Amino acid sequence: MTRELFIGLMSGTSVDGVDCSIVAFEDNRVEVISTHLEECPKELKENILTISEGSKVSLKFLGETDIAVGKLFASVVKKQLKETKINPKAIRAIGSHGQTVWHQPSGNYPFTMQIGDPNVICQQTGITTVAGFRQKDVANGGQGAPLAPLFHKEFFHRNDRDRVIINIGGIANITILPKDGACSAYDIGPGNVLMDYWNLKKQGKPYDKNGEWAATGQCDQELLKKMLEEPYLKNPPPKSTGRELFNGVWLESIISRHNGHLKTEDVQATLTVFTSKCIADAVNNLAEDPEVYICGGGVHNSCLMNNLKTGIENCPVMTTSVLGLEPDWVEAATFAWLAKKTIKGEKLETAPFTGATKPCILGGIYLSD
Repeated sequence: MTRELFIGLMSGTSVDGVDCSIVAFEDNRVEVISTHLEECPKELKENILTISEGSKVSLKFLGETDIAVGKLFASVVKKQLKETKINPKAIRAIGSHGQTVWHQPSGNYPFTMQIGDPNVICQQTGITTVAGFRQKDVANGGQGAPLAPLFHKEFFHRNDRDRVIINIGGIANITILPKDGACSAYDIGPGNVLMDYWNLKKQGKPYDKNGEWAATGQCDQELLKKMLEEPYLKNPPPKSTGRELFNGVWLESIISRHNGHLKTEDVQATLTVFTSKCIADAVNNLAEDPEVYICGGGVHNSCLMNNLKTGIENCPVMTTSVLGLEPDWVEAATFAWLAKKTIKGEKLETAPFTGATKPCILGGIYLSD
C-alpha cells in the first residue's frame, strides 16, 4: 500500500483552539508526523460560545462566524505545511471536524451543526477537504457522535484483552473494546466543559491548570448528589450530548437549589469529582475489568486523573501514549483517518456507536481545483 498523507482538523466543545495533525497511513499503520495547536482568538471564541448558548443571533453573525472559523482552520493548515516544508500537493485530503455550535440528535428534526466552511478551507489551502461527518451520520439515523470510537476500534482493539478508551474533551465519551469484538460507545457526560465554565467565571482563566484550583477545595456531597440526578446520565446508549445540556445555565440552576453557602473552590472540586465519578461509574459497570486508556485535554488535569485512578476499580489507568498515540492528538488523527475512508468511498458501520440504521460513507468531499 502506498504511504498517504492526510490532515486532521479538530476543534472541540471546549473551544480552546484548533488541533491540526499531519498523519501518514500505510497498510494498517498510523503515524502522526506533525502536530500543531493554534489557540482560538479571544473574540472568535466568544462569538462561537454566543452561538452555542442557543440565544438569538442574526444570520449575518452566524454566517460571518462560519467563515471566520473556516479561515482559521485554513490558516492553521498553511502554517503547519510551511513549518514542516511539506508540499500541499503531497496531502491527499483534509478531514475537518468543524466547530460544533449545536447538537440535537433527537426530536422531529434531528440535526448537528458544525461551522467552519469547508469551501473556505479547500479554496485557501488548495487541498481537497472532507467535512460534514457528523451531519451524514445523523441523516443516516444516528446520533452523529461519538465518531472517534471508529478510529479507536481500528487501531486500539486487541483480540487477547479487553480495553476501554476514554476521551475527555469538553464532553467525555467511552469506547468499549472487548476482545470478542462486540465494540460499543457513547457520550458519558461532561468532561472539561463545566470545570472550564466555572474556572473562567471565578478565576478569569479558560481552564484550571493541572486541576490546581480544584485541589484546594472540598467536594460538597449535597451538590454532587444533585448533579448526579441529571436524567441524561441514566439514559441508555446510543446517546450523545454537548453544551446544549451541560452548560452554565445547568450548573447555576443546581447551585441555586443548594442549601447553604458554597465556596467557589468547593464548587470546582465538586465538578471535578462529578466528572470523574461519571467516567469511573461507566467503567466500573462493565462486566469485565479492562485496560483503561485516557486521551483528550483532560489528561492534563492532575486532580481529575488522580480521582479516576482512585475511582476506577481493579483496572490500570494509562494514557494512549502507551499505545503509540499522544492523548492530545487522537481526535485530530481520527478525522484524518475518516477523510481517508471517505475519499476511498468506504462505508463505515457506526450503529454500535451512534445507533445509525446502516453503514454509510461519512462526510462530503470538497474538491480542490
